[in-house]
Amino acid sequence: MSAKSKKRGRPVLHATTVLALLAGSAYLTVELRKDEQAKAPAVQAITDTPGKLRNGAKATTGEQSWERLKNPERSVLRGEDGEILATFTDGARTATLTGPSRTFDEPTNTKSRVVTEDWVRLMPEVWTEGAEKEKWFKDWFKEFFGSEEDDIFAYAFQYIEGAPLKKDDEGVPYTGDANFGPVDESSPGNRLEQSDFYDYLGIPYTFRDGTTKQPQKARYRAIDCSGYIRTIFGYRARYPLMVADGVGDGLPRTANGMTRSDVGVDIYKLGGPSPWYTRPESTSKLQPGDLVFFKMDRRTKDRMDHVGLYLGNDTEGHQIFISSRKEVNGPTMGDQGGTSRLDGNGFYAALLRAAKRL
Repeated sequence: MSAKSKKRGRPVLHATTVLALLAGSAYLTVELRKDEQAKAPAVQAITDTPGKLRNGAKATTGEQSWERLKNPERSVLRGEDGEILATFTDGARTATLTGPSRTFDEPTNTKSRVVTEDWVRLMPEVWTEGAEKEKWFKDWFKEFFGSEEDDIFAYAFQYIEGAPLKKDDEGVPYTGDANFGPVDESSPGNRLEQSDFYDYLGIPYTFRDGTTKQPQKARYRAIDCSGYIRTIFGYRARYPLMVADGVGDGLPRTANGMTRSDVGVDIYKLGGPSPWYTRPESTSKLQPGDLVFFKMDRRTKDRMDHVGLYLGNDTEGHQIFISSRKEVNGPTMGDQGGTSRLDGNGFYAALLRAAKRL
């Protein structure tokens, strides 16, 4: 699908019927979005430009040392000047490695640019204290530290508006401009959720428990917010996937299921009274590659409604995330429906409720 052919949809919260039913909560949501839109920069492609490692030298040279840190429990590898070269969190398979500098942007939808030396990769095993001495880790680290092979961030930006299409050996397009979902005929300004990675691919997928899910034709090339995360971590990075919430082990199907799942490490747990819970007091513990969860809709009671991927700070110092959204009809770190910032008091920042490291 070309970028020009994308249709923009507004969320259910903006529909007249919902405003009539939920005037108070919908009004608050609309006003928050309007406020953020007024503040958002107006502008908008992804670039991936390899650069230098820290200090302009290869980070694997010189004396290195390991250090244990807390909250969360983790091991960090430091270079000879004390700079952090890699971080590994107990109970998680996600690792953040220092590598060549890259720039991620999306000029169609935002002025924000993320220039980062962080490369987020999935280890073959869960990290435990002392794992740096184990053979599996030494082999994996030797292969991927300093590697420019696609990582979680590269996967994430292969589905934004205008992303190039790539096909596998069987001719199945596995990257390229993704939609959020089909138009809701009962509410034409809205788009339907429940599009998963196999819908985007347009092929049947058999899960580890033997269950086979069939794609829906109307959802071809579409992934909702949790489907987007499952595409990145599951289909592309090979993190185990559940068929549905609570069915099997692995990453659940929905944002709510992911929030409450035992997989990975809770960086910020749900806190405060349900159904709205409370925002974490700080976002300082977030690490690039973390999943961030939001409570956006009163109608869903105590369910978490949205999930995104934390990217780190943009060039203006704001904490940025990327997610698949109805407003842009697909994955974006842009500003439609609310600026993609976790700091401050903007729309998404105010509705952040939890974070997890897979």
